[in-house]
Amino acid sequence: MTRLFGTDGVRGLANRDLTAEFAVDLSVAAAHVVGETGAFEGHRPTAVVGRDPRASGEFLEAAVVAGLASAGVDVSRVGVLPTPGVAYLTAARGADLGVMLSASHNAMPDNGIKFFARGGHKLGDAIEDAVESRLGEPWDRPTGAGVGRVTDDGNGAGDYVSHLLSSLGGQRLDGVRVVVDCANGAASFVASSAFAKVEADVITIHDTPNGLNINDACGSTHLESLQAAVVEHGADLGVALDGDADRCLAVDATGDLVDGDQILAILTLAMRAAGRLAHDSVVSTVMSNLGFRLAMQQEGVAVVATAVGDRYVLEAMRSYGYTLGGEQSGHLIMSEHATTGDGLLTALHLAAQVAASGRTLADLAAVMQRFPQVLVNVPDVDRLRVDAPAIAAAVAEEERALGDLGRVLLRPSGTEPLVRVMVEADSADRAKEVADRLAAVVRATIG
Repeated sequence: MTRLFGTDGVRGLANRDLTAEFAVDLSVAAAHVVGETGAFEGHRPTAVVGRDPRASGEFLEAAVVAGLASAGVDVSRVGVLPTPGVAYLTAARGADLGVMLSASHNAMPDNGIKFFARGGHKLGDAIEDAVESRLGEPWDRPTGAGVGRVTDDGNGAGDYVSHLLSSLGGQRLDGVRVVVDCANGAASFVASSAFAKVEADVITIHDTPNGLNINDACGSTHLESLQAAVVEHGADLGVALDGDADRCLAVDATGDLVDGDQILAILTLAMRAAGRLAHDSVVSTVMSNLGFRLAMQQEGVAVVATAVGDRYVLEAMRSYGYTLGGEQSGHLIMSEHATTGDGLLTALHLAAQVAASGRTLADLAAVMQRFPQVLVNVPDVDRLRVDAPAIAAAVAEEERALGDLGRVLLRPSGTEPLVRVMVEADSADRAKEVADRLAAVVRATIG
């Protein structure tokens, strides 16, 4: 059976998969499960609820608020705010629960519901499974003064921006011209303010959300307009956020992409130089580029690899006390300042490195060489047999031939009869040749 919660909450087509009725039920179940963990003991429970600008977020927010309040939880609505802003306010307000309505970089018709526990951390798998198991159960409803109250928090956005700026330790961005693509999303009302307050010359694009245009040919999944704007305005760099602003990609002054691995490499070395990189280690996923791993090896920084998904990066960071981790997609977690990926926080610190070093972003990003990466999906296979001897032998042979100039990764899908073959090599042609050969072996062996 497919698990309701994915790696980042519950997502689906709004008003089909995610209906108002479902949002009410899910919120009630979450309140009951979190309450039974002891989180509500000795006080009246509270929750922070925020959303991105999707049109469906309006009715889903109302449904979530209704569900929580009906379960006796006092709710503070913070309105349109980035996901990391909701996580921060959940911790800063001492709330027992946080809820974000967003489908991140997905197209506008989708939406999602993401929960945070006290302290602003994502719910663990066991808690999410317990919430799923409690959907639709009968329950005793509070009445009278026992029902939750609902208020609006008008200071949330300002407090979040102040928190972001405090992370810079007083550093200013005077003279740095930056273009910020807000994806017509949750950062549209805070990004310009955050950069302007540290004296950056900031130009924002795609910052007029109307409920329908989030991620529409803009943001971190569509960099073309950002690249053009950076060149047009003669900017030092551009940063692209996604719909809920928990990820950040960048482009240099010439419009060339600086991806999450390169940003992670830049911030890793900056934090180590400042004595803030715990254990001289950084956390990334198995999908990080080989160039990143080789660069960190050359710099004497240990790389801790996790499964794909920022929640797994965060779990490793929390378990062992690491202070920096991230993904190629631009989810970067700076645990000194955030409990989840924060695109705006990442963007500010990246721009701060340009300002402090006096170097161009292209020069900073040159610390690592991106190896060409090819991904081939092999459908209609028995994904559970991906470790079959014939496949393992073929992978070993290709890895021997690649040596230090490439790597191979086979990943079974978590939900589909599909295996992903990822190959990195010193040339795109070589990577494709190896990937195609291995895909043929997978297809012949477990198809």
